[in-house]
Amino acid sequence: PFEGVAWTPRPPQGPRQGCFTCIAKPPALRQASPVLSPSSAVYLMESKSCKGDSLRPAVPCKHSLEKKTMTNPTTVIEIYPDTTEVNDYYLWSIFNFVYLNFCCLGFIALAYSLKVRDKKLLNDLNGAVEDAKTARLFNITSSALATFCIILIFIFLRYPLTDY
Repeated sequence: PFEGVAWTPRPPQGPRQGCFTCIAKPPALRQASPVLSPSSAVYLMESKSCKGDSLRPAVPCKHSLEKKTMTNPTTVIEIYPDTTEVNDYYLWSIFNFVYLNFCCLGFIALAYSLKVRDKKLLNDLNGAVEDAKTARLFNITSSALATFCIILIFIFLRYPLTDY
């Protein structure tokens, strides 16, 4: 059943030389033998689990040459921005929401404060800073308008309109 098939013996399998990058690459496919036609039922197959490659000649690892020329190995450490410096104004927003919620500005400030906390968790420093500015603006506006209204109420209680 295997007439006309050329079997090539494998060289003895020893440990492959080279770095992990060269060993992990899939072996290059060899051109089909002219003896075999595409209509034949048997093709040359190679085991996928074999680390060796008998179909191509052994090539010295180019990465080992690069490693020999490298004199100062470096270590890369990723440093994430420090998001603890961004103030979220959370307590001020809760106070404005509960006590000084003038025209729902305290609720809007609380929503932006929560967005700041979410963006700090996602390490989105620019977005957290922008939302912190917006939360501070709404907190200042809510506090100022509510304080102004409370002062007006005390003035009108102290001096009723009937005296004018």
